[in-house]
Amino acid sequence: MRERKGLSIFLLAMVCILIISGCSGGKAPAVAKDESAAPAKEQVDNKVETKATKARTVITTDGEVDDMNSVIRFLLYSNEMDLSGIVLTSSVYHYAGDEKAGIKPFRWTGTQWVTDMIDAYGEIYPNLTKQAEGYPKPEYIKSVTKIGNISYKGEMDKETEGSNFLKNLFLDDDKRDLYVQTWGGTNTTAKALKSIEDEYKNTAQWADIQKKVSDKLVLYIILDQDDSYNKYIAKNWPDIRIINDQSNFWHFAYAWKMHTEEVNSKLHGDWNFKNIQNGHGKLLDMYALMGDGKMIPGELAEEQRGSEAYLKKNPQYDKYDFISEGDSPSFFYLIDNGLRSMENPTYGGWGGRFGVVNDKLFRNTVLDYDAYTKRFEAEYSLMRWFDDIQNDFAARADWAIASDYKDANHNPTLSIKEGLDVTASPGEKITLHAEGSDPDGDQLTYKWWRYFEADTYEDSKVKPAQVKPELLGEMQLGLHREVAKGEKVNTIDLQGSDTNAVSFTVPADAKSGNTLHIIAEVQDNGKHPLKHYQRVIVTVK
Repeated sequence: MRERKGLSIFLLAMVCILIISGCSGGKAPAVAKDESAAPAKEQVDNKVETKATKARTVITTDGEVDDMNSVIRFLLYSNEMDLSGIVLTSSVYHYAGDEKAGIKPFRWTGTQWVTDMIDAYGEIYPNLTKQAEGYPKPEYIKSVTKIGNISYKGEMDKETEGSNFLKNLFLDDDKRDLYVQTWGGTNTTAKALKSIEDEYKNTAQWADIQKKVSDKLVLYIILDQDDSYNKYIAKNWPDIRIINDQSNFWHFAYAWKMHTEEVNSKLHGDWNFKNIQNGHGKLLDMYALMGDGKMIPGELAEEQRGSEAYLKKNPQYDKYDFISEGDSPSFFYLIDNGLRSMENPTYGGWGGRFGVVNDKLFRNTVLDYDAYTKRFEAEYSLMRWFDDIQNDFAARADWAIASDYKDANHNPTLSIKEGLDVTASPGEKITLHAEGSDPDGDQLTYKWWRYFEADTYEDSKVKPAQVKPELLGEMQLGLHREVAKGEKVNTIDLQGSDTNAVSFTVPADAKSGNTLHIIAEVQDNGKHPLKHYQRVIVTVK
């Protein structure tokens, strides 16, 4: 395995930084002894959603600097989802305080920042609507932005504008899944659910109401940032589906310097300043980078990452380096880019890949093979997409200032002649044909690869090595395992993988019901190369 210089010293330095950071949480989750204890390869009956429809979502946020950055990026992608609302909440690390109760504010950044960002979005809205359909009007976003339970960590006693807003969303008659992105604590969500329970529990409607709400909600939780999920939601609403990122998000957050450098090329200062922050309008000017001079009202002095003092104390960072967007994977998961991740959290996509804890709970316990470190890593299921994610972001940043469609780059489209779900017999040779199209007339290139970690076909019969956590104190930053002696990795040869047609043979020892996940990519040659994907799932007869 590649040695990472100075890692031990850096780990020690990061302990203090991460413990105080607003995305920090409590104890690391239980670690599986091996991958078989946290299955990576589940059948499709563990689905969260079966339709490739525009996802309906509501965001809950505690207003940390990385939440602010995530809001900026989300607004550029708000046409890709059906936004039902934004609700400010608290967390263990950020709360507004309650003067009457004697609770002082802690790292509270206020509420005005959201309004300011929506106003800045309003300035670029005319440009965005020329690049793509579906962008919500700024007036609408303001109308569904609410203040929830913000006074203290885990506070869920008071009814608030935000909790009542969520209550009404949870009870409405829209039959689509409602993804509750949880960027801070779950307390406002918990209060909304408690209000529903209080109103209906002793009525004849209770069983139907509880089922209706449980069937609708999917909570995508970035860590556990207060105790309201464990103390209330998990116990009283056990049938709500949960996707819980306990550690992968760190690698698109404050710990991005701690993983292999090969995936970091678009997280460094020169790239971020040029392609994101500088010269891309008021909204992108608000995007926070290391040492950029931006101070956040209410934040602790030692957490002002925009200051020169912070750079001097943390020389591992350069000016304009990426700070964090640890919450963004929760909406990356919802972008329909052809990877089909919403069909099943075990499939993997821009939001990472998840293992099945039970039929209602998914966690990032499964590991992908990192070709750079030559080992299996849970966090690589997120890190493997970083270049694509950042190129896409840079293109959208250009949309913000492009007054004409022709002045920006747009994603190609891709279709598979044979369809996305194919059946085949053991030993059968399969050929798949991809057809790409680009709205800008750009030159296209193709790539096929097998997402073998998401398969249910096993390449190797060798017992896997033990999975080990990487910890900072009690915080888990990753799960790793070495390749076992004699273990085979990705054994199926793809012929023509750099053309629009690929051929391969289904292994002769594949069992009925086994799946093979084949990813087709098409990429344009625009200023920021953009991709679209299609995942073909081959099921063995």
